Amino acid sequence: MDVVKEIIQNSAIGPLSRGYKGLVLSLFASIVGTLLMMLVVLIIKGPEMSIQFGY
Repeated sequence: MDVVKEIIQNSAIGPLSRGYKGLVLSLFASIVGTLLMMLVVLIIKGPEMSIQFGY
């Protein structure tokens, strides 16, 4: 946990208030969670999908 606190202090959000830090970290966590869910869905449903590329 000390490493995470030091990384946050030395990053661009270090001087911000605790509320903004929480908002930025929760936004980042929600983006990462969404990407992981999309990856899982793609792995599970991927063979059933027919993807076509064209103009």
